[in-house]
Amino acid sequence: MPRKSSIAIAAAVAAGLPLIAAAPAFAHGYTTSPASRAFNCKQGTVKDCGDIQWEPQSVEGPKGFPGAGPADGTICAGGDSRWAPLDDPRGGAWPATSVHAGQSYTFTWTLTAAHSTTSFRYFVTKDGWNPSQPLTRAQLDPQPFLEKDYNGQQPPTTVSHEGTLPTKSGRHMILAVWDIADTGNAFYQCSDVDFG
Repeated sequence: MPRKSSIAIAAAVAAGLPLIAAAPAFAHGYTTSPASRAFNCKQGTVKDCGDIQWEPQSVEGPKGFPGAGPADGTICAGGDSRWAPLDDPRGGAWPATSVHAGQSYTFTWTLTAAHSTTSFRYFVTKDGWNPSQPLTRAQLDPQPFLEKDYNGQQPPTTVSHEGTLPTKSGRHMILAVWDIADTGNAFYQCSDVDFG
């Protein structure tokens, strides 16, 4: 092999190694069941979503919710202004998945890049919350109604969690939080639901 070709290949390999080594550090994912706002934007069910329609898996923000994490009013966007359309309540008109109180339900995530995981947690809004306002901690029940611990394990690219839905009625929001074990971040997904 000519010397110039060998040098070019060596340089390309050397330049590519940091990218390959860094790839596992990028975890991404979104909920498909119940359909999250990010997923509804990806599917085109909801228009005028901005760039989130191309990156529903990228709603990442500081972990530690509810004690830390995204500021109130920016929770659905993970505190990232690029995804601000997810925080817009749209007058309470986001599509809502029909669910039933006390029902066994399978929550599903699609992970485009898995990562070492602490837990997946699911919160729901309190009775009487206002769906025409951006989500705040005060609007959520303080404890998750479902939590799945992973103890640092890496989940598969499709993750399902079976759980019992809380006793609620009418329109609510479920906040799913995927806590990453070895970074300072978590992924946030807001799903509008209707308990009937």
